Amino acid sequence: MKNIRWFLSALILGTLFSCGSGGDRGELTGAQGRRPWFHPQPYGTIYVPSGSIHVGETEQDVPMAQIGPNKQITVVSFYMDETEITNNEYRQFVESVLDSIVRENLATQNAEKYSFLLDPDGGSEEHGLNYRVKIDPEDVKSNEDIKAMYYNQAETYYRVKQIDVRKIIYKYEKIDQQSAAKLHRKAGYKTTRDKYKKMEVVEIYPDTLVFIRDFTYSYNEPMTQVYFWHPKYDDYPVVGVNWHQAKAFCAWRTNYLNSFYADIEENTVTDFRLPTEYEWEFASRGGRDQNRYPWGGPYIRNAKGCSLANFKPGRGEYSSDGGVFPVRVSSYFPNDFGLYDMSGNVAEWTISAYATSSNLFSHDLNPDYQYNAKDEESETLKRKTIRGGSWKDIGHFIQCGTRAYEYQDSANSYTGFRCVMTYIGRSNRDKN
Repeated sequence: MKNIRWFLSALILGTLFSCGSGGDRGELTGAQGRRPWFHPQPYGTIYVPSGSIHVGETEQDVPMAQIGPNKQITVVSFYMDETEITNNEYRQFVESVLDSIVRENLATQNAEKYSFLLDPDGGSEEHGLNYRVKIDPEDVKSNEDIKAMYYNQAETYYRVKQIDVRKIIYKYEKIDQQSAAKLHRKAGYKTTRDKYKKMEVVEIYPDTLVFIRDFTYSYNEPMTQVYFWHPKYDDYPVVGVNWHQAKAFCAWRTNYLNSFYADIEENTVTDFRLPTEYEWEFASRGGRDQNRYPWGGPYIRNAKGCSLANFKPGRGEYSSDGGVFPVRVSSYFPNDFGLYDMSGNVAEWTISAYATSSNLFSHDLNPDYQYNAKDEESETLKRKTIRGGSWKDIGHFIQCGTRAYEYQDSANSYTGFRCVMTYIGRSNRDKN
């Protein structure tokens, strides 16, 4: 009977659209000529469904810190990277930005070849970079600005490894939506979107010396020479990336994906971003409530005595879990959502600012606390929440509910990140 009613409704709507000069014959049909849309799942991500769960400490708060009291929350569904962002993936970002810098310099000398008018019919003189044109090595050699960026020259610029990393800068535009929400109404809705735009300028090359700087009286020089560039470490989590650089990566990844969908007249709608600390904890628990670790059990070793994550199992026993430093991503079993390394390996940046009491005053629907500290502000305001613990941390820090922080402008050898994208589309997953 339902199928018959559906068929008749479709037949009536089809008749309305096809008859009369007005198409819909003056009836309210919602016809706008828009096709059904389905949210594309980004490559390498896992779907995390909406749900409610208890966050915070799941065992006795021995130091009585009161920074993670138990609380029930609801989180909206999102896509999350299956693993931490790897060296290989971050190098794609670096090389893409380097490519853009080179193209900008070449376009100043040969605009017809390396750029195009963004709006040729509208009379605009604004140009965009033409990425479809292959860069000519001879153009690179003849450009003095590009030569100044390197210590050596090679036949093709992107093979040169000795780069002045201070010149690899990514610029992206962001909108301060929180300020817009607070001030827009007070301004009588007379302000424009441009008022809340801000240009972020970030040096994106990771700090490869962090293995030396993080540990005094310790010989880690070999790691600084190979970790980010050697093929052995391609699938290891990127480290030496601060909070600003992780956000810049998310912005670049959004633009990179949107440039593809622009060619087929589609759009991702939502942006890649860092997860909130509660999205991270929700995903870490894998749909299990009150579990201490992502794998569900209360122990950090299995029945055979093998460690279930890469962390510091005892006093100085870094290698007893299978790795001295960070290990290859997905070296351990995933949680029930299919997410790897939510405990250990490297701690992960979140978008959330760190406050000891934020678990108490944050909302129970998509809770979050953000504060964008300026360079001249107090160091306390620059704290950002990290989650998951790392290869150099003891078992307490790899629990799902443990909160910790790093300063937004600091980079180290034990912190990485992964991206998320809010899911707002529809697919066969949706029940409503």
